[in-house]
Amino acid sequence: MRLQHLNLLLTLARTGSMRAAAQVLNVSQPALTKALRQLEEEVGTELVLRTPKGVRLAQAGEILAARAAVVMREIEKAHEDLAWHLRGAEAQVTLGVSPAAAILLAPGAVARYGARWPQVRLRVRDTLYPQALERIRSGELDMALGPLPEAGGGGDLAVQPLFESQSVVVARAAHPLARVRRLSELAEAAWVLTGPAQGPGDPRALYADEGQARALHLQLECESFSTLLALMPQLDLVGIMPQGFLDRYGPALGLVRLDLSDPLPKTVIYVTHRADAPLTVPARRLLDALLGEAAKMAAHA
Repeated sequence: MRLQHLNLLLTLARTGSMRAAAQVLNVSQPALTKALRQLEEEVGTELVLRTPKGVRLAQAGEILAARAAVVMREIEKAHEDLAWHLRGAEAQVTLGVSPAAAILLAPGAVARYGARWPQVRLRVRDTLYPQALERIRSGELDMALGPLPEAGGGGDLAVQPLFESQSVVVARAAHPLARVRRLSELAEAAWVLTGPAQGPGDPRALYADEGQARALHLQLECESFSTLLALMPQLDLVGIMPQGFLDRYGPALGLVRLDLSDPLPKTVIYVTHRADAPLTVPARRLLDALLGEAAKMAAHA
């Protein structure tokens, strides 16, 4: 299986047209058709389906294309690593961050990294952990900072704990329940679910009684804590967010922490990257900066 064949498949998936793919690859359409036929003969199945509007990948083609995308990204990273090593060429690293990591860890680590490696372009992407893990696997992210699902990251991912983020229950200061002291007093409240179900922003995880947890009124769902910040000051809702996030943004928006006597969970923030592919040299240096910043946080805790 040649790289040209994999690139052909990815180009067909992207363009949805034999003619357009041939133009992108700068080959004739008959040559493209012949190369596709060779690839299909090699794998023993049809990879591309013809439709009235063009072409689309068959199921086998989608499976192969997903692997091909990872292969092509790894080759690109290999070229980048060599250029960095031989010529000191500009490189880039893509980092996914959760809200807690963005507030508590990323600023210091990014500053430390930028001062030491100014020739590296660091791309920071907001991510929620279920999507972050898939984006790491696909090669879109070099690494990500954030929590993990209960099942963990999987054997194909390397994970290292960095720090713990305290969860707090918040509401706007004028909320009728802003002065309650026990979770049981919030059983009838209108709650916000932030992020994925069973994640750090799911209030049902706060209640040990499953019946009580199922009975909670989830009035609003938000994908991110940033969206939560924009909405909560105007609504009589109760939600969960990282303590560091509230400390940074809450006071200016009139949001307060509910002083509950019940113990609230802490979320472990991990750095995650692929275990089956080496990090580029610039990415390894970023990992060092993240671990150094986490150690600094622990020393001052």
